[in-house]
Parts: sequence; structure tokens; C-alpha cells
Amino acid sequence: ARERERTGLAQLKVGYNRVHGYYLELPRTQADQAPIDYVRRQTLKAVERYITPELKAFEDKVLGANDRAQAREKELYDALIVWLGSYLGPLRACANAIAELDVLTNFAERADALELCRPHFASTRRVSIQAGRHLVVEQLQQNPFVPNDLDLDAERRMLIITGPNMGGKSTYMRQVALIVVLAHIGSFVPATATTLGPIDRIFTRIGASDDLAGGRSTFMVEMTETANILHNATNESLVLLDEIGRGTSTYDGLALAWAAAEHLVARAEALTLFATHYFELTGLASVQPGAANVHLRAVEHDQRIVFLHQVEDGAASRSYGLQVAALAGIPSNVLRAAEANLLELEDGNALGGQMPDAKQQLKLFAGPRSQRTETPDNLDELHQAIAAIDPDTLSPREALDALYRLRELHSRQNGET
Repeated sequence: ARERERTGLAQLKVGYNRVHGYYLELPRTQADQAPIDYVRRQTLKAVERYITPELKAFEDKVLGANDRAQAREKELYDALIVWLGSYLGPLRACANAIAELDVLTNFAERADALELCRPHFASTRRVSIQAGRHLVVEQLQQNPFVPNDLDLDAERRMLIITGPNMGGKSTYMRQVALIVVLAHIGSFVPATATTLGPIDRIFTRIGASDDLAGGRSTFMVEMTETANILHNATNESLVLLDEIGRGTSTYDGLALAWAAAEHLVARAEALTLFATHYFELTGLASVQPGAANVHLRAVEHDQRIVFLHQVEDGAASRSYGLQVAALAGIPSNVLRAAEANLLELEDGNALGGQMPDAKQQLKLFAGPRSQRTETPDNLDELHQAIAAIDPDTLSPREALDALYRLRELHSRQNGET
């Protein structure tokens, strides 16, 4: 405003950019009227820009203020750090005390809210858990969690765990590992009583996964992890193995599983939980004194499987694979074919020859083999085919196919008659 009054140039402006700083700006049409003390800084198409000694001094003052402010801020910050450094020991002790108090307070609150117990430690090798629980599963599921016991020591080093899929084998093994970890970090544990001996490490081989980027199959990943366990487990290690050998042929997988289990119980003498569907592996308990069999209990009701999640001594009598497949929604015709195939295999016959006869296809997959419903021998082929149809589960296409089969059988039977 002062320069406009002094020069009489009403269109005079003051501007700023990061390249040229502050400047006075005039239209090109009034450039010849600029005072003599204006120094041209930039020429544009429509305007001319100037600087004056007074504006330059103002610019230096403004732009230098930020640098001076930052320098002062750093000076004060450095002084604060130096001052705090003299109290570093007490501050660190205070922070550590607060952190420890925070952890212990949470441990105490959880121990009370979740009904945890104080673990006891022994000098001898032992993992003894009464009514152990898996805290995460317990919080997520709607039904009451079924607690289970565990007792491993120098004489009973390995439990071979059998039972149906979804029966709770993996949960049982994981809860043991979590209880051991919680005890060693100073927390109470989810059980009614727990006694632990020395545990140097926990080794696990649970779940199935491949390494696509590394070009390793699921079986290769499984064998690599198993090899690490077999090389490094000691008699004070806790080892959890789930379904070793499932990624290859039955005989190869069983052979590897048996050898790995035998190594762990006889040579490494590690405390081991070994879950498997190889029922042949339960025979290890009869040749290795340190091994024992347990199973997750399940019962059948109305041709459906009910998981009780209770760990009991002894090997499981059945795998219940077909029942679990039924729960997953496998079509009934596939289940009937699988049942017939199972009968062939149990009778020592190889698959891939003649198709199972109708009598085998009609056998129900619920209940032990001795209790399965047999088709009377006096039923002819047509009646057997009719009895094999479950109309409630047939799709429209399957119903039409079944109708054609029945008509063909009827025509053939009449022709034979």
C-alpha cells in the first residue's frame, strides 16, 4: 500500500514463489513507470517482477527465521536429552517396573477370570496335566470345552493318538504346548493341576502346507521339518507330530511314521505326542515300552458321528472317515461307492477290477462292519437297485438316471423270464 501511494501505480502487487522469493509485480504496460530503485528480477509475458533493497532485507529476515527456529529447537532438544541422560538409570528401572507390573496384573486378572491354576516345576522329566484346556478354542466355541488329562514321564514318553478327523487330536496336542509355554513365561495355566519337568524346546509338525515359491511339495516341507526334529530333539524336548507320512503312498508313509516314532521314543527319548490315522502304528506300543496308545472318543448315533472329545487309553477302533465325509456333504452315491470299496479292501481285494456288486453297494457305512445292514440274498437285482435309491438325496438328473436304470433292469429281467 505504501509503494502504491509512493509510485502512483495502482496495479502494483507483492508476490512470492520458492524460486525467486519475494518480489514486486507490475503489468508490462506500466513497466516503463517503475521507479529507478526497482531492480528487475524476472520478466514474464504479461508482467515484470522487481526487487528492492528493503524487500530483500525483509525476505532474508523471514526466510532465515525458520532456519533459526529449527536450530534453536535442536539446541533445546539436545539439552533435554543431556539432562534426561543423567536420570537414565532410574527412568529405565521405572519403565521396566511398569512393564512387569502390567504383565503380572494381566496374568493375575486372567488367572482369576479363566480359572487358571498355578503350575509346579519338578527336577525330573515329566509333563503332568489334569483337566487341561485350550484357552483360544474354549473362548471361540459355543459348547462347553471338554478338558483332558496328560501324563508323560521317563517311563511313558510317547502317546500315539488315534481317533476320527475333527475328534480333537490337534487341539489336544496344541493345548499341551500352550500350557507349557504359559507356565514358562510365569503365567498360571488352564488346568486344575500341572507339574512340569525340564523342557528345553518345543518341536511341532502340525498342519499341511507347501512352498510353491521354493518348489517344495507338502510332503517335502513335512519331511524337512520332521528331519529338523529328529536331528535336534533331546530327552528334555516336547515333540508334537500330527499325521506324519500322509503326503505319500500308504506303505511309504507308514514306514516313515513308524521309524520316526521309534527314533523319538527309543533314541531321542523325547516326550512326544504322535497323532496318526495309521492304525498299524498303534502296534509300536507293544514293542517299545516307552510308548502308549490313547484315542479321542467318538460314538455313532442315527448313522451320524458324535465327537465326545474325550481322551481315553487304548487305540481307536475305527477311523470314521466315511462319516466325516458325510458331514462334509459328500454325495450319498459317492459314499455308497466308498463303502463298497472299503469292504473290498477289508476283504483283501484290490480295487480297479469289477465294479462292486449291488449287495456291497447297499451296505450302510454307519456302525462296525459286524453291525452293518446286509441285503438279503433272496432279493433279485431289480429289488436291490430299488433299495439302493435314496430319493431324498437325488438331484433331478440323478433321479432320471436311476429311472432309466430301473427300466433297463426290468426289461432285462422280463426278457430273461
